[in-house]
Amino acid sequence: MNEFEPLSRIRVVLAQPSHPGNMGAAARAMKTMGLQRLYLVRPRRAVDEQALAMSANAVDVLQRAVVCASLDEALEGTALQIAFSARPRDLSHPALEAREAAGEALVCASSQEVALVFGNELAGLANDEVMRCNRLAYIPADPACSSLNLAAAVQVVAYEVRLAASAAGGAQPVPEAQFPRHEEVEKFYAHLERSLYASGFLHPQYPRRLMERLRRLFSRTRLEQDEVNILRGMLSQWDRQGPPGPKGGGHNNS
Repeated sequence: MNEFEPLSRIRVVLAQPSHPGNMGAAARAMKTMGLQRLYLVRPRRAVDEQALAMSANAVDVLQRAVVCASLDEALEGTALQIAFSARPRDLSHPALEAREAAGEALVCASSQEVALVFGNELAGLANDEVMRCNRLAYIPADPACSSLNLAAAVQVVAYEVRLAASAAGGAQPVPEAQFPRHEEVEKFYAHLERSLYASGFLHPQYPRRLMERLRRLFSRTRLEQDEVNILRGMLSQWDRQGPPGPKGGGHNNS
């Protein structure tokens, strides 16, 4: 395997970028490190002359950028999604340093699609966006000034990915397990929510909090393809048979 071949399976996702200059500079940062696939989720402004100027010799990356209506659309087909955030999060995922995250991205990209996800320049990624990824990572900057410019953050992470590819020298280990694509995991969560409603366990007035807790529960381990298939099969069987007794009063998640 060519040492840089996995880079072709890594996409950079910018969620709701607000400044065209940052989109152009991010494209340039990517191309200098061998990344070519840019996804823009609901950009606040269209690619313009400023974005093209900031992209320098990466105009091709910017012009091929895929504009998506939602983060789910941008993550479609990926088996690993790494959310980058400078803010501490009280979520299920333990936060990885950027170098460790880059190594994991490279291993997965030896056979499956990977997304590196960055948030808006002003607010970063919302918790809901982070929960749609199966890894959380940060750049270990000075705590007194930990927030990087968007394009600078993309540059640092892209460098770490290329460094990992160079160190591997074409001998990247293939993951031992096959992991489900993002949309398959989201279908599982949607199926789980429907089944919980039907059983009477999930109270229709309080669905969000319990589903967030369940996402955290399953995110503590990285679901493999076979495990998602087993869980979906169990839910389908329960759906056909119905609950084994009288319905409970529901779970109010309070």
